[in-house]
Amino acid sequence: MDIESLRNYCLSKPAVEETFPFGPETLVYKVGGKIFLICSLDSEEFRFNVKCDPEKAIELRERYDCVQPGYHMNKKHWNTIVVDGTVSNSMLKEWINDSYDLIVESLPAKTREKIKGKK
Repeated sequence: MDIESLRNYCLSKPAVEETFPFGPETLVYKVGGKIFLICSLDSEEFRFNVKCDPEKAIELRERYDCVQPGYHMNKKHWNTIVVDGTVSNSMLKEWINDSYDLIVESLPAKTREKIKGKK
């Protein structure tokens, strides 16, 4: 996965907004106004942050070297994924999906149903 395939994948999801609220070097994807993925564009290595269930976050960190506590994020709820080729693109997409779904489920019912209706 590279930055363009990450971008295309995120934008293919219903109701996703691409923003740069932290400046031109930090790409942010939101759904319902809430962040589900952050990607630094000026990092030496390609990596991104995704939200994760706290128990699963710990499990993933223990199982995969490329999964680290969320850089500059709440480490209980966020993981940083280093895209180093050690996990498949389908696994990366699964982690993005999990983050997106966690955010959608946290939205008010009316907003959530409106987004789900777009799927």
